[in-house]
Amino acid sequence: MQVTSENAPAVQAETEAAAPPPRRSALARMFDSDLWHSFTRSWVTMLAAFATLLLIGSAIFAHQIAPNDPFNLASLSLLDGGKPPAWLADGEWRFPLGTDQQGRCVFSSILFGMRISLLVGFLGVLLAATIGIALGLLAGYVGGSADSLIMRIADIQLTFPAILIALLIDGTMRALVGTARSEVLVFYVLIISIGLSFWVQYARTVRGSTMVERNKEYVQAARLIGLGNVTILFRHVLPNVVGPVLVIVTINMALAIITEATLSFLGVGLPPTEPSLGTLIRVGNEFLFSGEWWVVIFPGLTLAALVLAINLLGDWLRDALNPKLR
Repeated sequence: MQVTSENAPAVQAETEAAAPPPRRSALARMFDSDLWHSFTRSWVTMLAAFATLLLIGSAIFAHQIAPNDPFNLASLSLLDGGKPPAWLADGEWRFPLGTDQQGRCVFSSILFGMRISLLVGFLGVLLAATIGIALGLLAGYVGGSADSLIMRIADIQLTFPAILIALLIDGTMRALVGTARSEVLVFYVLIISIGLSFWVQYARTVRGSTMVERNKEYVQAARLIGLGNVTILFRHVLPNVVGPVLVIVTINMALAIITEATLSFLGVGLPPTEPSLGTLIRVGNEFLFSGEWWVVIFPGLTLAALVLAINLLGDWLRDALNPKLR
């Protein structure tokens, strides 16, 4: 077709129409997604996200925010023990939320303790998700005796509370390594206890989704071109079943933090030299009736706020990813 001055505008319009649209950035696609619009329509979700980011950021930058280092024994003084919050009589602003009997700043202890609780919860959930996803993919894709064995083990574990399983694993590890070394390994024992307590939910969810995906055309096409089962599972099936897993991860993160706090409160968690939120609550509970309420109240409020914010985010994510609830 010969281009002349008369048909030049028409040719240009056809060329622009035939050209592919410009590629949008990942950030632009995110802001235009249904998930983002659902997030911005709920002020409760935005408030929960802000509180979660604020608490996690405070824990990450505890060294820069905390006015004192509760782990530096050289900076502690017993003369500073039992001071009330700064706005009460005899309080000092260098200890905004008061001190405990050892002279440790409660505010600084909360920041460092929240970091430990978040780390234990995150690693515990990561371990549970890894075990559960792997076993769920295997059970749903292979089926047969492997599926029956994995699901029967899961059914048996569901009859026991997560706290009881964690206590059993913790007691077994302490018996194996001895009391002298248990204080060194207690951090890793907590992670293993939480991971082995929560893997069942991931396994059952991933198994159900995998049983649906394994009969679809893209899986059959992957088999025809000679891809191995492991490649099909982790490259093709896993991305299509990860949606519900994200919701479980968010909700289980809050449960893992509560489990760690419960174990520490019962005295089988982290030692007082490495205080988590549960350890701070346990130590503060011993002085509650002596009038030093701030030692237990503020760590308890922090734990409640953190768990509530994460749970609200998990509820929103579950509703946003479920098309039946839109």
